Amino acid sequence: MADSLDIDAMLARYKDRAVAVKRRNLPPVAGPDRTRLIEQAQLDFQDFAIIADAEATLDDGILTLRIDLRPPDAR
Repeated sequence: MADSLDIDAMLARYKDRAVAVKRRNLPPVAGPDRTRLIEQAQLDFQDFAIIADAEATLDDGILTLRIDLRPPDAR
């Protein structure tokens, strides 16, 4: 598995997923259900975007994602 893992392609798929979440249409629901769907979409986007921005390495079969969450001016 590790030998065939294309890390750059994996990160690109996460970026594509983040974009897809932003473009996702909401079903015709209202009230608390709509609020929950919007909140879940925001979390999905955040999670996919964070992983998409990771620096990834694969050493001895261990995939490491390095994610700098500091503000840009603190890096």
